[in-house]
Amino acid sequence: MEPDQKPEAEQAEAPYQEGKRAGAHPLVVVLSVILGLWFAIWLATPKGKQTQPPVNPELASKTLVEEEADAAPIIFRVKTTIKEFNAIGVLVPEQATDSQIAGLLKRFRQARLSNALATLLPPTTPKHKLGEYAVADIFIFSDGKYAKDDAIKVLSHGAHAPGELYPSAIPFETAMEHVRGHYRIDLNDTGHPDKGSIGFADESGIHSKHYRELF
Repeated sequence: MEPDQKPEAEQAEAPYQEGKRAGAHPLVVVLSVILGLWFAIWLATPKGKQTQPPVNPELASKTLVEEEADAAPIIFRVKTTIKEFNAIGVLVPEQATDSQIAGLLKRFRQARLSNALATLLPPTTPKHKLGEYAVADIFIFSDGKYAKDDAIKVLSHGAHAPGELYPSAIPFETAMEHVRGHYRIDLNDTGHPDKGSIGFADESGIHSKHYRELF
């Protein structure tokens, strides 16, 4: 054996050899760190946040209204009818909730589909070829001051009607904010003849602060 040649056993026990990596592979180290950080974050996150998806407040509110719509029926009475606008003003108690308003609107729609709306509301288009409710705008109020001709005419004309048309009438924005519910029937619109909402929106898209489409 040559003097400068070391035995194989001695070479195997050497702590470091030229050209060979000492310790764990860098990729293993990086993966271990990432896994450790992920596990720490998982432990720090409350369980409720892991399992509960984000909630859209408007969608949740709408769903709540729909679920409770038929729970508590309310009394109502027809306060105003305006033949020239095929409009009806309905008055409900001041303490009526949005859920109850939604239930009343759905009751009106179901009655129309069952050809029984005349048992609840006066006809808006008597003797019309499409029926007694071919076109109708039914406004629901809880304040009797707005369930009158002036307010309903302003609402029927829409937000962009000239101000001089009804100079002494209630402003459109004021009347709009007092509409608790609105049911629009138009049998000429075969694709969507029934439209119901909490609050009110005119044809241009201007709507009250609490407006919410129901159907």
